[in-house]
Amino acid sequence: MTHVDRAPIGIGMIGYAFMGMAHSQGWRNAKSFFDPKLEPRLVALGGRDRAKAEEMARRFDWQSVETDWRALIARDDVGLVDICTPGDMHAEIAIAALAEGKHVLCEKPLANSVDEAEEMVKAAEQARADGVRAMVGFTYRRVPALALARRLVRDGRIGTLRHVRAQYLQDWLTDPAAPYSWRLDATRAGSGALGDIGAHVIDLTQFLTDEHITGVNAALDTFVPERPLPGGDGTGQVTVDDAAVFLGRFSGGAMATFEATRYATGRKNAIRIELNGTEGSLAFDFEDMNTLWFYDASAPDETQGFTRILVTEPTHPYLGAWWPPGHVLGYEHGFSHQAADLLTSIAEGTDPEPSFADGLRVQRVVAAVQASAEAGSAWVDVAGTNADTAGTTWEVA
Repeated sequence: MTHVDRAPIGIGMIGYAFMGMAHSQGWRNAKSFFDPKLEPRLVALGGRDRAKAEEMARRFDWQSVETDWRALIARDDVGLVDICTPGDMHAEIAIAALAEGKHVLCEKPLANSVDEAEEMVKAAEQARADGVRAMVGFTYRRVPALALARRLVRDGRIGTLRHVRAQYLQDWLTDPAAPYSWRLDATRAGSGALGDIGAHVIDLTQFLTDEHITGVNAALDTFVPERPLPGGDGTGQVTVDDAAVFLGRFSGGAMATFEATRYATGRKNAIRIELNGTEGSLAFDFEDMNTLWFYDASAPDETQGFTRILVTEPTHPYLGAWWPPGHVLGYEHGFSHQAADLLTSIAEGTDPEPSFADGLRVQRVVAAVQASAEAGSAWVDVAGTNADTAGTTWEVA
């Protein structure tokens, strides 16, 4: 439904694979189920392979195709650039788009290095002075059950945080014969399971707790160092991690454990987070994404226990725009929430979240994890967290 008072904004998206499809659906649904003050128009889809880009444009109603991302961001009818490329292109495209005065949505992780992320934050801050907004796509923040968990934490329902447990478990690489892809190339992806999926739980735990990870102790492993190329002609070297595990400390003193792997046989997309506090606990698993488990330590002994909350009520975050209670949402809906939130922020002149600064914060944790693993599982402080021993590295006794 188009409102006469809703100003149009042209979306130009670069990338047409998995994330491109998810973002395309998000832009289409945002204007159908929500009421942002800007009307997103899918004006240009960018991709190197014209035939594949044109097929994607046909399927998702993009008006035109560009094979050069520079031409896309230069178009007068593009007001927002959505970056769905591998990480090695994020910084160059985002900085150029912001310099052109275009709003930017950039997929996670923000960049392939801390240096790149810092340059992107600098560009976003400069553009912000002219009313240009930038956001990084940590979409799981917008899963209603997780948004509800954040609300409960902010309301003090679990008290003082003591423990954080976070896992992101997948199994799509368990077969050693699974083909090589750009996600296994450090020059394209930056890191493996750590940056691809681990970045999500790094961001989510900081989002849920309103605290920062200040130090880590980590180990990385690559189980299969070489994989067959997709065409069957030779093999490619795997130059990223297959799995990451690390301990962490939060700024409020809580202890944390993190795990990210593509080798958890039978786990397809299990994002598991548990927070334990002095007054209660929260637990979530994305493979049951409409459910949040809450333990209230103040309840009478006779009825104490984890309560299953089916997060489908209209009073729950985002749910008022969707279906009647009990009619559950799926993976794609977070992208609609993301698009609607960003459009609202741009229209109202407010700063969208997560910001590029939030993306940099995650990148610094990723870098600290890599440094810790390289140093033989040494404790490493996360840069920029103002820890008492900031910048130090020490061996575990």
